[in-house]
Amino acid sequence: MHRSAQRPAKRPAPRLARLLACAAVVPVMLVAGCSLLPDSGDDTKGSDAGGGTEKSAEPSATPTPEPAKYAKLPRPCTALTKKTVGNLVPKAKNKSGTVGKSADIDARGTCSWNGLDGFQYRWLDISFQRFESDPTLGSGESRAKEYFTKQVDSSKPAKGAKDLKTGTAAGVGDQAATLTYAVKKDREDFRNQTVIARTANVVITLNYNGAGYEDAKTPKAADMLKDAQSAAKEAAAAVAKVGTASRPSA
Repeated sequence: MHRSAQRPAKRPAPRLARLLACAAVVPVMLVAGCSLLPDSGDDTKGSDAGGGTEKSAEPSATPTPEPAKYAKLPRPCTALTKKTVGNLVPKAKNKSGTVGKSADIDARGTCSWNGLDGFQYRWLDISFQRFESDPTLGSGESRAKEYFTKQVDSSKPAKGAKDLKTGTAAGVGDQAATLTYAVKKDREDFRNQTVIARTANVVITLNYNGAGYEDAKTPKAADMLKDAQSAAKEAAAAVAKVGTASRPSA
C-alpha cells in the first residue's frame, strides 16, 4: 500500500521573518543616516567658521603719532629783537609790544606794534599757533601743515584789494608763503605784506603794513616784503631756540 505523499508541515518562515525584521530595520537606519548627514554638515561648517575665527586678526590699535617737535612757544613780544621792531616800526607807541590774550601761552600767542614816524605809519603783528600730537587727530606736524594751508587761504583779502601777489619765502622755517597787496583805507594807500611760515608743528603768521599820510611817499611793497620775510625768519629761529631748550633729555 502506497502512502500518499505528505506535504511537509508548515513552519514559521524564518526567511520571511528575517526580511520583515530587515524591513523594519532599514527605515530606522535610513532615518538615522539622514539625521546624521545634517549634523555632519554642521560640524564641517562649524570647523570652517572656527578656522576663520582663528585666522582673522583682531582690529589693530591706532598707531601712536610721532611726538611734536616743539613743546613750547617763545613769548610773542620777545620773539623779535628790539632792533628788528625799531627798523620795521620806527617811533612805535609801545616798543615792548601789545600782547594778545591767550588761555594757553604755549599753544598760541600774539603781539602787535604800531607807530607814526612823521607821516609814515607802520603796523606789525605776529602770531604763533602750536599743535600737539594726538592719536585721533594726527601728529603735531601734520596738523600744522593743514593749518598752514588754511591760514594762507584765509589771509587773502576778501575785497577792495589791488595788485594781489602770492609767493613763497625760501629759508623761512620748513615752508613759507607770502601775500602782498594794496588797499585804500581812510583815503590813504596802504601796502600790506603777510608771511605765513611753518616750522615743524608751529605756524607763524606775520602781518606788516604801512602808508604815507598826507603827501608822504607810499612805502614800496618790495622793501616791506623783504623786511617782513626777515622778521618771520627771526621768529622761526626763536621757536627753534625755545623749543629745543625745552625738550626733555633722552
